Amino acid sequence: MFWIILLVLVLLAMYVIMIYNGLVTLRAQVKNAWSQIDVQLKRRYDLIPNLVEAVKGYMGYEQETLQKVIQARAEAMKASSMATRAEKEGMLTEALKSLFALTENYPDLKANQNVLQLQEELTSTENKVAFSRQFYNDSVMSYNIKCETFPSNIIAGIFNFLKEEFFQAAEGDRAVPKVSLR
Repeated sequence: MFWIILLVLVLLAMYVIMIYNGLVTLRAQVKNAWSQIDVQLKRRYDLIPNLVEAVKGYMGYEQETLQKVIQARAEAMKASSMATRAEKEGMLTEALKSLFALTENYPDLKANQNVLQLQEELTSTENKVAFSRQFYNDSVMSYNIKCETFPSNIIAGIFNFLKEEFFQAAEGDRAVPKVSLR
């Protein structure tokens, strides 16, 4: 009888360890996914000053738009929480849309190879950000499901595994930005 109870306790302990390790793995995947978003956003932040410098000479009368882009970039870089970051990223996307819309009025700017190359890099980065956000949200979904389903929810509660927040687009950021200088 003692051996049966001991065996049941050992099997139960092994099961708890498996669930715990699964939660740790999923939490690490969520953190990795967030770091991938962060890497792409930093790349985006690095491209924006180059773009502003490239168009500054052509758009002498559009300094307000350039300032909005610079300010939106600075605010996005300072955002700390997921919700704030999504909101500030939406504002930055809107400011970039305004900038690209104004470039249509400058034929010399549309033909500038440096601006075209920056536009191409920015478009590529925007795609990478979108893929990174999707991977992050998929990781959060898997982790949150594991935290909420029985019996792993008991282990999650005991070891303080908290649900993660999804990265959601801001209300104005729901449309895909059109970035075209041609």
